[in-house]
Amino acid sequence: MNTVGTIDRPLTHDPKKQAPMKPSTSEPTSSVIEDVTTTGATDSRQNRTREMQLIQEALARAHMHERLHEAETERRAVRLAAARRMQRRAERASMRARRALAMAVMQ
Repeated sequence: MNTVGTIDRPLTHDPKKQAPMKPSTSEPTSSVIEDVTTTGATDSRQNRTREMQLIQEALARAHMHERLHEAETERRAVRLAAARRMQRRAERASMRARRALAMAVMQ
C-alpha cells in the first residue's frame, strides 16, 4: 500500500527529499508566499537537529556516569560498614577468648 506521508508522519524526515508544499486553492493567491530555495536554512536546521541529538546523548552519558559513580560510592560504603561490623565481631570474640584463657589460668 503506497500512502503519501502526512504532516505528523512524513514519508521521509529529510527536508530535501520531501515534496514541496502546494498552495492551497482556498487561499487567495496574493497571500501565498513564493517558493524560495533555502538550502542554507535547511542545512542549518539539519545541523541543529544533529547538535541537539548530540547534546541529548552527552546528557544521557553524563547522567549514566553520575549514576555509576553513585553506585560505586554506595558499594564502597556498604563494604566499609560490613568490614567495621566484622571487626567489632572479631574484637568481641578476641575478648571472650582472652577472658576464657584468663579464667582457665586462674583455676
